[in-house]
Amino acid sequence: MRGRKARGARSDYLSDALAVLGGWTQDGVQLRRVLVCDDSQHAALTERIKVAADTLRLRPRIHRTDGHTQILLGAPDGQAITDGEVTLAARIEDAYRTVVGPQ
Repeated sequence: MRGRKARGARSDYLSDALAVLGGWTQDGVQLRRVLVCDDSQHAALTERIKVAADTLRLRPRIHRTDGHTQILLGAPDGQAITDGEVTLAARIEDAYRTVVGPQ
């Protein structure tokens, strides 16, 4: 049985995750992503995000503006970004590729 690999500093973990997730940026204590999609793609994506977020017990903030969908993950009250939020970001990326197709 393998032991759990110890992580270095929290910021290194987040930097590594953001490098892999491409397109996500850290905005203070939140993760932010802006996606281009039409209204029907936005509806499908939002539904998929809701299912993943409910599973992880998270509440992302999703805004639709001028053909873009903006997603914010993280507590606006200054708490650190959690592993769950990073996991949700990865699931959102998968959902986006499924709904919109390869870019």
